[in-house]
Order: sequence, then C-alpha cells, then structure tokens
Amino acid sequence: MQVFVYSKPDCHLCDELKAELAVLQAEVDFTWVERNILEDPALYERFRYLIPVLEIPNGPLLYPPHDRGQLREALLAAQESGNTR
Repeated sequence: MQVFVYSKPDCHLCDELKAELAVLQAEVDFTWVERNILEDPALYERFRYLIPVLEIPNGPLLYPPHDRGQLREALLAAQESGNTR
C-alpha cells in the first residue's frame, strides 16, 4: 500500500509525522510518497495551513494533530480492506 504525505521543507510537524510512519512500517506494510506542497500551486492552496496531511488510498485525509494510535488504526483498516494504489 502506498500513502501520501503532504508537507514542505523545514516543517517540524512534517518531520514528526514521517518519524511516526517510519516506526509504523515495522507493523504495517506500506510505503509513503512525500509531496512538497511548495512545488504544486494547487496543493499549496489546498493544504498550506493544514500540513502535514496524510492521504491513505480510499480512506480519510488525516490532519494534525497525529498520534501513533490514530495512524496505526487508519493504516491497518486500509490494509485489511485491500486499499492499494
């Protein structure tokens, strides 16, 4: 399963989310693609005040604050339902 992290450089909250995702990869089979909102005007307009945002295929967009339990639950639910991209 592939998930997307909407972020920007020098964002400590983004770094924290990526660290949590790295820990969770030991429990859940997924990879993530980071999308820099500064490189895409549409993404910047949509997420500039909301980052970091985690997009799970066919699932909810997860906005801050993030906690490991919430992330684990959402990733496991997507994995169990076979949601892949």
